[in-house]
Amino acid sequence: MVSRGSRSVTGADKSTGDQAEWDRVKTRLKQEFGESAFKSWVKPITASVLRDGEVELMVPTRFMRDWISTHYAERIRALWNGENPHIRKVVLKIGAGAREKRVSPSTKPVAPTGAARARPTSIDSRSSKMTSGLGTDLSAPLDSRYIFENFVVGKPNEFAYAAAKRVADSDQVSFNPLFLYGGVGLGKTHLMHAIAWEIRQRTPTRHVVYLSAEKFMYSFVRALRNQDMVSFKEQFRSVDVLMIDDVQFISGKDSTQEEFFHTFNALVDQGRQIVLSADKSPSNLEEISDRLRSRLSSGLVADLHPTTFELRLGILDAKADHLGAPVPQKVKEFLAHKINSNVRELEGALTRLVAHAQLVGGALTMETAQDLLQDLLRAHDRRLTMEEIQKRVAEHFKIRVSDMSSARRSRVVARPRQVAMYLSKQLTSRSLPEIGRAFGGRDHTTVMHAVRKVEELSKSDSAFAEDVELLTRMLEG
Repeated sequence: MVSRGSRSVTGADKSTGDQAEWDRVKTRLKQEFGESAFKSWVKPITASVLRDGEVELMVPTRFMRDWISTHYAERIRALWNGENPHIRKVVLKIGAGAREKRVSPSTKPVAPTGAARARPTSIDSRSSKMTSGLGTDLSAPLDSRYIFENFVVGKPNEFAYAAAKRVADSDQVSFNPLFLYGGVGLGKTHLMHAIAWEIRQRTPTRHVVYLSAEKFMYSFVRALRNQDMVSFKEQFRSVDVLMIDDVQFISGKDSTQEEFFHTFNALVDQGRQIVLSADKSPSNLEEISDRLRSRLSSGLVADLHPTTFELRLGILDAKADHLGAPVPQKVKEFLAHKINSNVRELEGALTRLVAHAQLVGGALTMETAQDLLQDLLRAHDRRLTMEEIQKRVAEHFKIRVSDMSSARRSRVVARPRQVAMYLSKQLTSRSLPEIGRAFGGRDHTTVMHAVRKVEELSKSDSAFAEDVELLTRMLEG
């Protein structure tokens, strides 16, 4: 029954809201969060009563109310406000008003690992930070897959992971800022999201804002245009944890850099945590002012190196477990060897193979992988050639490129040649005979010996191992 002064959402009053508005909001939510999340969390919601800019949403269980309040309520309010500006507040209630299929205790959705604690059930446009910890106008949504438990740790990323975990687990400012950098697809964004999830779970009252540098610039420009810089400053300087992804985007944008510099100083002075990421270290960022570069370098700078074969294999193992699919070890090793520069592409390749096997049928074999991933494998072949490897290795060891194909067998030439053969095997999809021919028509057994020799020396000689790792990073970068 609807009390005096309230209206059913299914009523005909277009000035306050109707079922069509709710249907459009649900369509947007389905597009943003995907079919699975929509069925589990949004579909069971029933819009019940609207009064004085406040809409009541009915859900079947307390568990669902708490989870939706934490993860979806603010977005629902924002989308509905876009449909109807009279909507200012969303209240979640448990009751019989939920006319969709109920979720019984035995079938209720399971919260993903790293889920945040329950939050208040009322989301108001004027105090969203107190309920969700992430204001819609400021923050980007967090991906529930990107938590620490799902991050595969190996030698190339263990330092960055440890630093991120320290920031997430500490109530005090550990490093200010924490600056994560590395190439595309190496895990920067995963660690950024994981930090935000962990802080929200441990201390729900802390106001965490995560966004891209592009969104920061857009907010700044909009504030300038609307002559509302006071609100802009209040928004960004009242957060407890500010996380900005892809800082390189503000390179060359002097006004944005200026405002970011002052925001940075204000937060540091207040003892608030700042976490940043970029594709390069602060010292290598172009068109960044010297004083901002100095600020970016003043905390802890942690880089994520290109992945090793072992780490890529570990990532594929974890991905296969997540997909619940038996993937032959040889296929995973093949992918780990061939797709070596981008973890997202690596995981995408495995997903494609598993999906093909499940939808079309047939076994996952090396032949299947080569056939289905032709485009991806060709793209990686184009990125790096054996000529490039020979040139870079020759420069590093200060020998001539022609020595790579010569008959000289002195150690000063033979060792770099073996390194170049090893890198050609690891970083390209060329066969052993093809590699041998590129190095002066040598036999494939010579290439096999070179690979084994480099692997052995890397274990026993740390200086040699550093040379190989450096060359790998330079070539993959």
